Amino acid sequence: MTKKRNIVVKIGSALLANQELLTPRYGFLQRLLEDVAQLRSEGNDVILCSSGSVALGLRIIGETPESAGISDKQAAAACGMPLLLNAYKQVGHEFGFEIAQVLLTLGDFEDHRRFLNTRNTVARLLEAGVMPIVNENDTITTEEIRVGDNDRLAAKVAQMVGATDFIILTGVDGLYDRNPDDPDAVFIPEVTDVGPYMDATKGKSTLGTGGMETKLQAANMAQEAGVTTWIAQGEVDRPLSTVLNGSRRATKVIPNPNPLSGWDSWIANRLQMAGSLVISEDTANAIANDNRPIRRDDIVSMDGDFSRGDVLHIYDSKGIERARGLSDFTSEELRVLTNNPDTDAEQLLGYKTRGEIIRGNNLVMLETRHLLWDAPPAITEA
Repeated sequence: MTKKRNIVVKIGSALLANQELLTPRYGFLQRLLEDVAQLRSEGNDVILCSSGSVALGLRIIGETPESAGISDKQAAAACGMPLLLNAYKQVGHEFGFEIAQVLLTLGDFEDHRRFLNTRNTVARLLEAGVMPIVNENDTITTEEIRVGDNDRLAAKVAQMVGATDFIILTGVDGLYDRNPDDPDAVFIPEVTDVGPYMDATKGKSTLGTGGMETKLQAANMAQEAGVTTWIAQGEVDRPLSTVLNGSRRATKVIPNPNPLSGWDSWIANRLQMAGSLVISEDTANAIANDNRPIRRDDIVSMDGDFSRGDVLHIYDSKGIERARGLSDFTSEELRVLTNNPDTDAEQLLGYKTRGEIIRGNNLVMLETRHLLWDAPPAITEA
């Protein structure tokens, strides 16, 4: 490997924690970090997005993956994170490098300023030769404010740092056209469009929060940012370099040859829906062709409680998602504007505004290459 690579690696809980004892799997960590050390010695940057803190902490609080509720998992994460980081630190020192912990929440990805601050921190760590280990801050997150799975979290990190490669290490050797337990299942070595495979990916592991479905969602986010994704078995020697040099089987998800800009990628690749709008079919076609803004008289209906600067999902009258864009108004302000269409916006809101709900340069049209989100029930019932 002569060209420098910026590699983001997502590691599932089942690889890091013994499923029966709920203790660190040091053998796996040895193989992983030995490979990381080799990649780093060749001039590559490596960032780990690691699950495992909840799994490692469950035994300490007397719970199991099946019995643990939200508060149990938060407490388990608080107990398990020191164990996880200590294991990484011990093994990392054997190979001569330092590690750092970066704990993130949903807001660190969805708020653009925090997104950039996080990117700068990770860049500074890499500059100092320190390997960042990223995880969701499970000790404080609730269902309403959490990413929910480390696959998509890792994809956002890959987008954030402009990664060349995004490797998802898991318990199978890649994507199949159906459940790999089926004797007729066919391995898929290369994917350009993840959409046709989504129905074959339901289910998740005992210790993890995501299955192959979230891995394909993550891969789609990465490919739209121009990142090559690899889905591969983690239980091998040299689990990373053997994927990158093509010496073993893995599923490669091809990046889009015309990736979105950093700004457009941040807008388009969401982890949670803040709110949504329905516009007419004619308006949807107009903004696609002319890159014009969405105005209040374009809006048929809306859903959600959102703030100024939140990204909204835009649907046409058939319930098909057409675009995502940055709102210039809060949901309360927008309701006032749409409920009083004949009254001047400045008079309604008390400050000067052009009344553009989403400006053209803050609006990203979704092409067929994106995985679209289903419209909220409030919209489909409207």
